[in-house]
Formats: sequence, C-alpha cells, structure tokens
Amino acid sequence: MLRKCYKINPIKFIILAILSILLTGSSIYLLYSLSLLQGIENKIRIVLAIMVLLLWVGFSLGYLKSLCQKHSKYYIYIPVTLLYTIILLFMGHYITKTYQVVDRMSTNKNYYNSSFVVLKENKAEKIESFQGDTIGILGDSTSIEGNQIPKEIISKKKLKQEIKEYENYVTLIQALYDKEVDGAFLPSGYVTLFQNTERYEFGNIASDTKVIFKQEKEIKNITTNKNADLKKPFTVLLTGVDSELEDISNSAFNGDSLMMITFNPTTLNTTILSIPRDSFVPIACVSGNPRSKITHAASYGQNCMIDTIQNYTGIHIDYYVKMNFKGVVKLVDILGGVDVDVPFAFCEQNSNREWGENTVYVEKGLQTLNGEQALAFTRHREDVWSKHFCPKRYIGQGVVNDFVRGQHQQLVVRAILNKLKTVRSLDTLYQILDTISTSMETNMTTSQILSLYNIGKDIIAKSSNENVEDLLGIHKLYLSGSDATMYDPLVNASVYEYLVYEDSLAEVVNAMEQNLGLKEVEVQKEFSFDINKPYEESVPGKSGNYSKLPAGNIPDFTGDTEAQARSYAKKYGIRLSFEYKTSGKGTVGTVISQNVKAGTSISKAGTVKLTILKKTETSNNEKKPTPTEKEENEEEQKEIDDILGIETEESME
Repeated sequence: MLRKCYKINPIKFIILAILSILLTGSSIYLLYSLSLLQGIENKIRIVLAIMVLLLWVGFSLGYLKSLCQKHSKYYIYIPVTLLYTIILLFMGHYITKTYQVVDRMSTNKNYYNSSFVVLKENKAEKIESFQGDTIGILGDSTSIEGNQIPKEIISKKKLKQEIKEYENYVTLIQALYDKEVDGAFLPSGYVTLFQNTERYEFGNIASDTKVIFKQEKEIKNITTNKNADLKKPFTVLLTGVDSELEDISNSAFNGDSLMMITFNPTTLNTTILSIPRDSFVPIACVSGNPRSKITHAASYGQNCMIDTIQNYTGIHIDYYVKMNFKGVVKLVDILGGVDVDVPFAFCEQNSNREWGENTVYVEKGLQTLNGEQALAFTRHREDVWSKHFCPKRYIGQGVVNDFVRGQHQQLVVRAILNKLKTVRSLDTLYQILDTISTSMETNMTTSQILSLYNIGKDIIAKSSNENVEDLLGIHKLYLSGSDATMYDPLVNASVYEYLVYEDSLAEVVNAMEQNLGLKEVEVQKEFSFDINKPYEESVPGKSGNYSKLPAGNIPDFTGDTEAQARSYAKKYGIRLSFEYKTSGKGTVGTVISQNVKAGTSISKAGTVKLTILKKTETSNNEKKPTPTEKEENEEEQKEIDDILGIETEESME
C-alpha cells in the first residue's frame, strides 16, 4: 500500500502518527490493566481484549489508507480516536486503581517496632543523651520487640548501661515507674496496649512517659497458603484494632476483638466464633507457654496471637484480617448507616475516646446506626466510665460483658454485609475500597483478595430477596466457661480470667472442622418440638452441660502466710509441701521462697515446696499450744493434706 504513496502530506503524516501513538499507548494500557485481574470474569476480559486488538488493527489500517489517499478525510479520525483513547484510558485507570487499592491491603511482611521509653521527668530527648545507669528489656530471647530489637539498638548505639531483664512488660513498666531502671524498651504502641490494664495502674502512662528513640524491623512472613483462588474451605482470624488512628499501619495491635471464621465456598456455610479477650489460654510465644488472658498475646505481635489461637484450638488459621475500628466508622457512614436491632440503650465514648459533648448515645430498638454509633455498639462492654458521663437512663439497661460485646460485633458485621450488596454507585464503591485499603491489613495475596469477587458475585446473585447471613448459613459458635480470679504471670497478679470449659471448646472445634471438611458432617436424625415452647437453635459450645475446666498457674506465694497458701491450694487443687527455716530474707510467718516458678501450669508442676520463715524461739508472751490443741491442729491439717495429697516436710535450721 505504501508503494502507491508517491507523495505524503507531512501535516497529515504527523497528525496520523500522533493518533497512532495515542491509540497504541491507550490500548496497551487497558490490556495491561485487564491482565491484573486474573481469575475475575475471564471470558469477559478475553472478549474485551480481543475487541481492543481488533479495533487497534482496524484503526491502524484506516490511518495507513488515509495516509496514501490524496483527498482522504483523515481529520475525521481525530475526534473518533481521541474519544476512543479517553474511553480506554478511563477504563484502564479505574481497573488499575482498583488493583492498587486491593494490593495495599495485602502484606507478606510483619513489622515490629520497639521504643526506648523514659519517664517524662528525664532530661534526655535523644537516646544519645541518655545518662541513666540501668536499662530494662524483656528476658525472653524469642521476643522481637522486647528483646531482639533492643539488643540490636544497645549494640548499635554502644550503650554501656547495666541491662536488667524482666519476665513481662507489666513488671518492666512497673520497674520504670519505681525507678529500678532509668529507661525501658517497650512496643511502640505501649500506650494503647497498657493504659487500660486490669488494675488500671498505668492509666496515665501517656503523660508519665516519653519516647526518645524508635526502631522498626521488617520480617518477611514465610507462611504461604496454597489455596490460591479460595476454592477450598479456609479459616480467617478477624481482629479489631482499637486505635485512635485511621491508618492501620500506624496502629498498635491489641486483642480486644477476635473473631475466628471458617468458610466453605462450596456450601457457602460459615461459622463465626467470638473469642472473649479474657479467655485463660496458654500464650504460645512466652517461655513455658503460661496461661494468661488471650488479649495479652497481642503485645507480642500478630504471629504470637495467631500461634496462640492455633495451638489452643488445633485449627490452622489460613488468613488473618486486621481491621481498624476507626475504619469501621468511615465505612458505615459511606454505606449510609447499617440497620441493627439494639437490645438496650447505652452511651459510650466516641472513636477518639472522648466523652462530654462527644459522647455517643444509642437508643433501644431496630434503627439505622451511623458510624460512631456502630463503633460504640461494638465497643461497649462495661458501665464503669458511663456512670460518670451519661444520664441514668443509659446505664444498667442490659447485660454488658465481653460476650455481649462479641455478639454485638457479629450483628454489625452481618449488617455491613447486607448493606454492601445494595451498593450500585461506582463512586461509593471506590470510597469503600479506599477506606478499607487504609484501615485493613491481611496476609492474603492480591490475587486471593480479587478472587473473593467470584464468591461475592455468587452471594449477591443468590441473595436478591434475602439477607446475606441467611444465604451464607452463618452458624454462631460459643465458648462457655466460668469466671475466676487466677494468677496471671504476665501481669504478676491474681486478676479476673475467663476459664473456658474444655468440653465446650471441643464442641466448637468439632463444628469448625466439619465446616472445613476435616470431619464428616454429623446429621441430626432426631428432632423434638414442643408447641408450647419457642424453638431455639442449638449453638455449638453453649448447649451442653459442661464441667471440665482448664488447670490454672502456680501463683507467686512469696509473702503469703501458710494459711493463705493452703487456702489457695485447696481452692485450685495445688499439691503443697512445706519447709520451715529460721533464717532468710522475708517476713516472719510468711513464704520466702518456692521451688516451682510462678506461672507454671498446675498440671505440670507436681508438688510445690514452700519455704516459710519461722521465729528462732518462742516469745515469753506467746501461748504455747497444749498437747491436746497440738494434736487437734495436726489432725485437722492432716485431713486437708490427705484431700490435696500434700506432704509436709519440716527442717528447722
């Protein structure tokens, strides 16, 4: 064709060349963006790609023909090509933007931050000007934030101070307050993590301390999941990050909201288990795996929380999703609110933890909650602070505890799912994606997140006339247990714990394994119904008569009297033996040492020997027991010892 072109108009050539470049560039850009969406609408993507290629060929041949025709109306191609280029660029832009937003959520790395903290009164503003004599770190060498990063900093900064090691962060912070150490290495989110401890002893930690150095360490997550397109059953740990910041990358991770979800993409069945934050479980990443509140695992990092739950339940967690509570506020507002049937009226802090004119009020009944109200509904679990800031009609209107809060969180999750299926606006969709990308983090790969599109499309198609949770067959699971005051080695004190019945846990695990296809589904062959009683669905983990409680930890008996030690041992089934000495450090009449480390599981401890400091001689004013009284005391003690299997060993020195 070009051989017939004896003379080419240079202006025509330049214009058609520019149009050709625009056409080729925009076509390549759209084809590239389509290639990013692997696994999504493959047929549509292939057809669209073929159409783009055919149109490119058609336009290119038209340009060549016009170039050789002396009187061709080539200028017609200018508006047509520009319009077509704009369409291609527009489509490519939004597809690429969607991919980038989704890609921001995915991470295969874990970030650990350690801060060097001193009291506010300390004059040092940088670690180089720190003049203290002692530095406190965690003694556990497996702790990245508490031990490994601090040692790297100490070496790099050539700090010559004495290093003191502590068993847990609470005792380390207390040592800083007591000035046993002049500086301490703590997780960078220490304020959020520790200002609301069980005894609220660090309530003013934000104003009492300051950070003079901070270091981050990036560790690649070597765990990979072969379920690339999520076609097989999988497990997700959904964690709520209660932070005042919207960006999750700058948020301290705590364990206030924990949901373990199993999903079967074939049956669309889903199980949801809310794990109470005070559940008394073995902490995986702490030496000896002592039992403590599950929320305490969070202070040791995301992997510690995952390992703790995996070890406790025996269920492998394929993926985790961390969602910042701040993001929930924005997401709900973008959706125009969510519909929730609120069981009782209450009031709560706003997302910035402010009271006064910022207090959030929620009324009883079915209503549309805005973002702040939805967050307050998922947070509310006690009236301790409400009593000081709220009118009486918002206090004590219903049961408030960690279980109720877990149920409320599930209600909000379901309400959001139902509202998401109503989204039709492209702008709203991108607002949602932008909010989620900032407030959510997951170890799912970008392609795995994109593959959720296929599941979501199937759900929306089938749920046009029903609620999403009904289609998904969402089954709530429940961990039954008992309240107790137990020794917690991570706070070095006896505090409230929730003891989960082991047989309730076994029932819950069985339900999850069935949904994951690890066990055959147990078909209920018998069904009873009483017309006089409303039907109640059986909830795994809640419907039985459970009795098997977990063993506790050996407490720190130091400073207790013999009577106190025996009383505690009798209550929690600890085997004791006693040794009496007349010399040693401590108060006369109390325990001065024990042979089993505090925090050791009672089931692994065996007999615990307590050493009690005795007087060297009987005071003249002290009444000696008569032979009869002595025999009675010994007989009574022998009965207690027989019950507990206690052996008494007395060696007077």
